Amino acid sequence: MSSPDGSQTLFIDGEWRAARDGAVRIIRCPADGTEVGEVAEGGAADAREAIAAARTAFDAGPWPHTPVAERGALLLAVADLLQRDRAELARMESLDTGKRLVESEYDIDDVTSVFRHFGATAQAEFSDSTGHEGARVLDVGRNDVHSLVAHEPVGVCSLITPWNYPLLQVAWKVAPCLAAGNTFVLKPSELTPHTAIALMRLLTEAGLPDGVANLVLGAGAAVGEPLTTDSRVDLVSFTGGLVTGRAIMRSAADTVKRIALELGGKNPVIVFADAFAADPEFVVDLILTAVFLHSGQVCSAGARLLVEESIHDQVVDQVVARAAQIRLGGPFDEHARTGPLISQAHLDKVARYVADAVAEGAVLRCGGSRVSDGELAEGFFFAPTVLDRCHTSMGCVQDESFGPVLTVETFANEDQAVALANDSIYGLAGGVLTPDGAKADRVAARLRMGTVWINDYHPYVAQAEWGGYKQSGIGRELGRAGLEEYRETKHVWRQLEPKAQGWFE
Repeated sequence: MSSPDGSQTLFIDGEWRAARDGAVRIIRCPADGTEVGEVAEGGAADAREAIAAARTAFDAGPWPHTPVAERGALLLAVADLLQRDRAELARMESLDTGKRLVESEYDIDDVTSVFRHFGATAQAEFSDSTGHEGARVLDVGRNDVHSLVAHEPVGVCSLITPWNYPLLQVAWKVAPCLAAGNTFVLKPSELTPHTAIALMRLLTEAGLPDGVANLVLGAGAAVGEPLTTDSRVDLVSFTGGLVTGRAIMRSAADTVKRIALELGGKNPVIVFADAFAADPEFVVDLILTAVFLHSGQVCSAGARLLVEESIHDQVVDQVVARAAQIRLGGPFDEHARTGPLISQAHLDKVARYVADAVAEGAVLRCGGSRVSDGELAEGFFFAPTVLDRCHTSMGCVQDESFGPVLTVETFANEDQAVALANDSIYGLAGGVLTPDGAKADRVAARLRMGTVWINDYHPYVAQAEWGGYKQSGIGRELGRAGLEEYRETKHVWRQLEPKAQGWFE
């Protein structure tokens, strides 16, 4: 599989194009600075052309009226193509992000599962004799009326995705969007565009009609404005930072667009003393996995360690010792356990976050700075970092670093653990470690978070909804609700025995 050459990497109305102004961007691997490729750098004019194509394809094209089972079959075909090209897609992903190749391979498998889930979900739908999808007939207590509730696509969707899991985040939006019969304009992160380009090729190969899927590359400042304000767009789905999410809400307000937002989190891992007593190696390993996977560049990273007071010293000492031994490396270093940050700007942000935390009184136990020894010198590597003796009033506890940084707080009892965990503007995810099943269930029920892991961290399945409470977002992805985000609901009332009502005689 090959991507379009050079600067012709915008995909609009079924054609590969250069940007209107001819601008291009060089993509470099964050592990060593090597050039990965050159892509078009689109702007507002390109975005408006893509919106026009998507609008025409929705209003006049066949896709919204294609039987839902056929739409599902296309998604299943894409899933097969993803597995066919798994090795090349994983390599693209690792070069763009710097993450380990084995992680990218897992990601492509997850992408495949997402397309299969929504393909199968669509095929399970049915249409009634009037063509309504997923309709349910209501019993309204009258023999002269046929009343049903049905689903229709929302329309034109702007899909805006981040750089940490480029193709997976695209799949979470594109698959349900297409399953529901919508058209879209996709804007992936300008830092990691290559697998989004590849997906457009696979959608075309699977037979998606022209204009249904459109791709505009470019910086958010240039491309994002028309995607969120244009009256021809019906829905905006965004995954990214809280500040940008708030701006999207404001910009979508004038045309009252539907919005779906996933805005990250500051996610706690609650460790009870009985968990550490039962299996200390398991506890330490899970803490490290929760926070340092992909160098902490994960919206659900377990970046807050809440540990019972009686085991604080033992747990933190072991976490610090293990964190200091984590091998950093590029995507093809088979011995590496985590990789670089995405850019110099992001590395600088994480470094400032740590410095501010220390200034607030946090105790730096390990890490805290860039690693640039030997073969790591050209990459954006930041040492796994542990900040001890933190408390909820600190910025480092409340703010998302999106880097390999763990903050440590202590609690005395179950109630305090829950209170600390919920003391955040975020509510995306959290973990509870205890062998006591009743306690785990009590705590999980009280946590104000969209996902809670008990004695585990990070796994998800496409069949289960994903999203956050509070300022972690609005709406849900995956699961059944992930499809409904892209649908309108319509009530159709049919009078079977029409006759004059006589109201105005």
